[in-house]
Amino acid sequence: MAARGLLGAVLKVGDCAGLVVETEAYLGVSDRAAHAFGGRRTKTNEALYGPAGTVYVYQMRQYCLLNVVTQPATIPQCVLIRAVEPIAGVAAMAMRRGRSGPAMTSGPGKLCQAFGITLADNNRAVNQGRVQLIWPGRTPALIRATPRIGVPNKGTATTAALRFFVAGNANVSDMKKRAIDPNGGWQ
Repeated sequence: MAARGLLGAVLKVGDCAGLVVETEAYLGVSDRAAHAFGGRRTKTNEALYGPAGTVYVYQMRQYCLLNVVTQPATIPQCVLIRAVEPIAGVAAMAMRRGRSGPAMTSGPGKLCQAFGITLADNNRAVNQGRVQLIWPGRTPALIRATPRIGVPNKGTATTAALRFFVAGNANVSDMKKRAIDPNGGWQ
């Protein structure tokens, strides 16, 4: 699954970079939590219907969220990048977020704010615009799968284990201090 395969890749935007440590899969027209559920197609989610590697950025409240399309054109499946471990441009990220440490990029809106990702990055090909994903990055020691965060009342879409994260990494959303691995969850 692409969501699992993105863990450890490097997300790079300008001078800022981070290792992807948390993702969620959205499975298109059959997934009640997906923006394309039931074949829904709008100006806002049009990027979802692009080819694999298309960046899909949408806004929720005051934050943008970064997704990458994972299937051929017209099959609207994507991966939400939920969290990263910063590795470059940390001072710029901290300035944009007004904080440092794991809370700086431990959520999809937080990481977009830290990286300066906006709606202007929507509907562009990864690695041909500002948003780049680079392999190889690092190899997770252990990957965990759980239900997605913030998906209530959607039947099996609520309980499906479609959230993947690097176990023990402090930058993962809601990682408990007692569960943090001193190696960051990397091999």
